[in-house]
Amino acid sequence: MSPVLRCGRFELALARPLVMGIVNVTPDSFYDGDRYGDPRAAIDHARRLAEEGADILDIGGESSRPGAEPVSAAEELRRVLPVLDALSALPVPISVDTTKPEVMGAALERGAAMINDIAALGAPGALAAAARSDAAVCLMHMQGEPRTMQVNPAYADVVAEVRDFLAARAAACVGAGIAPERIVLDPGFGFGKRTEHNLALFAHLDALAALGYPVLVGLSRKSSLGRLTGRPADRRLASSLAAALLAVQRGARILRVHDVAATRDVLAVLAAVEGTR
Repeated sequence: MSPVLRCGRFELALARPLVMGIVNVTPDSFYDGDRYGDPRAAIDHARRLAEEGADILDIGGESSRPGAEPVSAAEELRRVLPVLDALSALPVPISVDTTKPEVMGAALERGAAMINDIAALGAPGALAAAARSDAAVCLMHMQGEPRTMQVNPAYADVVAEVRDFLAARAAACVGAGIAPERIVLDPGFGFGKRTEHNLALFAHLDALAALGYPVLVGLSRKSSLGRLTGRPADRRLASSLAAALLAVQRGARILRVHDVAATRDVLAVLAAVEGTR
């Protein structure tokens, strides 16, 4: 694995785990709901996350929760671009969470330093849009699409299938001219996966890390944690922090979270303990 992640004009050292703060500019996210649907609220929230220590800010204008309905590229841009413009001067890279090449292109032109794509740059034109930039890319595995992905997900060997898919998409990126140090892999917890699939992937994160790219884990507040604990999204902080700690111990280098300050505290304790070995 490269010692750094290149995100446009930024180089992020991977010697310690990185924290990506979630900024949902949507009316229907599973946890944030419509709290940050107004651009001004989203901008204020993003700045708070940066102050709390986020290494990357991830702006999303289309919900990808199970059952979510798609939105047009025009609507997604209407939501995302004002926030991206307002945050462009922050000293942290801004990621845009999108599957649409037209949104990618517009965001990259406005200074986005990363494209976070749940479809792993699979849409026609997406790979080319990313390759024309110097931005990082996060490639995620998803079985199906958000509206139906949790209807009946099935795998013969979830770890092998996710690993092989991500390896193939990373190879496609390198073949298109995207340098390896710009690539991040995400196993896609909860995206077309049952609880047993999520647990198997979690237990074998090292198999994904062995591909040689930084692994991003996004489990913050997710329903998979709710199924394990019986708690609603607004009471899943403890399980989210436990998942973050365990993910790093199993090889994750980036944590995509709602609760930046709390996650940084957990990582500070882990670093202190490991420093005593």
